[in-house]
Amino acid sequence: MAGSIVTTNILGTVVAMGLATLRERLALVMIANRDYEKEITAAKRFATVNVAVPAAVATRTVAPDVVPPAVTAVTPSMVPVTLSEWKEAPFAMDDKGLSQVDRGILPMQAAEAIKGLANTIEDFLWSLYTKSYGYAGVAGTTPFATDLSAYLEARKVANNQLMDMDPRFMVIDTDAEANALGLRAIQDASFRGDTDGIINGQIGRKLGALWLMTQRVPFHTSGTYAYPGTPYEVNNGAGYAIGIKTITVDGGALGTLVVGDIIQFVGLTGTSGHTQTYTVVSTVGGSTITSITFEPGLVVAIVDNEDIAKRGSHRLNSLIHRDAIAFAMAPLIDTVIVPGATNQAVAIDEVSGLSLRLEVTRQHRQVQWSFDALYGASVVRPNAWVRLAG
Repeated sequence: MAGSIVTTNILGTVVAMGLATLRERLALVMIANRDYEKEITAAKRFATVNVAVPAAVATRTVAPDVVPPAVTAVTPSMVPVTLSEWKEAPFAMDDKGLSQVDRGILPMQAAEAIKGLANTIEDFLWSLYTKSYGYAGVAGTTPFATDLSAYLEARKVANNQLMDMDPRFMVIDTDAEANALGLRAIQDASFRGDTDGIINGQIGRKLGALWLMTQRVPFHTSGTYAYPGTPYEVNNGAGYAIGIKTITVDGGALGTLVVGDIIQFVGLTGTSGHTQTYTVVSTVGGSTITSITFEPGLVVAIVDNEDIAKRGSHRLNSLIHRDAIAFAMAPLIDTVIVPGATNQAVAIDEVSGLSLRLEVTRQHRQVQWSFDALYGASVVRPNAWVRLAG
C-alpha cells in the first residue's frame, strides 16, 4: 500500500527541503506586512480580513464656549486582503525517485516544483505594482551607472509622499545591483561605516534602506502614447479640483495608456506643472482617449489644456516600505481533503512564516507529489511604494 511506502519522515524531509528552496527565492514576501494573518478566521480560499486605513483628521482653533462645538465624524477606509490565490506545483515520481527521498536526496523534480511555486508567489506580489504611483529615475536606463543620485531621487519622492522612514527596502534587479556594487560609495568602508559589503558582496543597509537583489523584478510595458510629442490635454474649462481621480482629455488619436502607466500633469505649454506622478487605473477611448482614471486623487488643482506627460516602459526597481503590502498565507491542513490522498504534511517556516503543504497520492506504479499554498495580498499604503525606473 502507498501508506507503507510514503512515511511521515519522508514527508517531513521533502517539506523541510522545500521550504529552504522557497525561502531563498523570495524577496517581497520577506518585506510585506504579515501582521494581519492572525485575523483570518478560516483557512479556505476567499477568506478575507479587512485592513483599516485611518482617515485624515483636521485641526481647528480652540474657542472656549459654554456649548462644545460639533465634532466631525471620520470613517477609516478598509482594504480587503483576500486569500484569492490557491496554487499548486504537482509532479509524479516513480519508486526509484521515492527511494532517493528516503536517502535524503531531493529529486530535481521536487526542486523545480518548489521553485515554480516560489516564483508564482513572488510574481503575484509584484503584480500589485500597478497600485504604486511614486516614480523616480529614467525609463529604460539602469540606475547607479555613475552614482547614487537615482536612489536619492527615489528617497526624496518617498519622503514627499510621507512614506515612513523605517523599515524601508531598496529592491533592485541584477543589472542595477551590478552597477551599484561598482560604486565607491558602496564598496569603501569609509563611506559605508562597515566592511560587510566588501566581505560578502551584499550592499546591506545604506542611506536609510536595506538593499535587496532579486531576479524577479518585473518590467512594465507602457501604452503607445508617446511623450514628449503631441500631447493629450486636460479637457475641462473649469479645471479639476484637488482630490479628483477622473478627468476628460482631448487631443485625438494619440495612442493608448495601459493600467500601471505613470502620468504627470506638466502644466500649460511653456509653464511648469506639479511634480506628483500618478498611476493609470483605466481609460476610455482606446487609442483615442477621452477620459483617464488614476490614483491618487489630484494633489494640486489642474486647469484646462494642461499637457499630460507619460513615462516610458521601465524596470520596476522599487523603494518600498514594509506597510505598503499586506500579505497573508494560511495553513492548508484544514482545507478540503482530496479523496485518494495518501499523506499530507504542513510545515511553517520559522524565518518567513511561509505555509506550504505537501500532498502525496499513489497512482499506477508511481506517486504524485503536490506542493500547494493558499495566499493573498493587497496594497494598503500605495504612498509607501516608489518605482525606481530601470
